Amino acid sequence: MMDLQRFVTAQDEIFPQIRAELVSGEKRGHWMWFIFPQLAGLGTSSMAERYAIEGLGEARRYLAHPVLGPRLGEVTQLMLGWAGRRSAVAILGPVDAVKFCSSMSLFELAALERSSEADRFGHALDAFCQGRRDERTIEMLNRVSARPAA
Repeated sequence: MMDLQRFVTAQDEIFPQIRAELVSGEKRGHWMWFIFPQLAGLGTSSMAERYAIEGLGEARRYLAHPVLGPRLGEVTQLMLGWAGRRSAVAILGPVDAVKFCSSMSLFELAALERSSEADRFGHALDAFCQGRRDERTIEMLNRVSARPAA
C-alpha cells in the first residue's frame, strides 16, 4: 500500500493552476493522474502506475483525507460547473475524459456510505459520461472483492 502523501506532494504546488484551468474550461497541464486518480491496472504509464488507487479501501482513505477529499470535491464541482455547456472531451481532451469517467466511477462506489459525495460523483458521471459507469473499473473492483481473504 502506497502512502497518500504522494498525491498531496504532487498537487500542492500546482493546485491553483489546476483550479484556474478547470474554471476556464480548458486543461493545459499534465496533472490528470494525481487529481482524478484511477484504479490500479487501468493505466500503464509510470505516472498512471504511481498514482493508481489500489482499491476501494484506498479510495475511501483518499476521500477521508483532510486535503485530498476536499480537493477532489472541489475539482469535481468545477467540472460540474460546465455541465450542459462543455463536454469532458472539450475540457480535458479525449484521453483524459476517459480517465475522468474511470475516476468518477471509482469514487462514486467508494463514497456510497457518504451519500452527498456519491451524488456529486454520480452527477459528474451523468453530465460527462452519458450516465455510464466505467465498466473496466467496476469489473476490476468486483474481481478484487470476490477474492477470498488470505
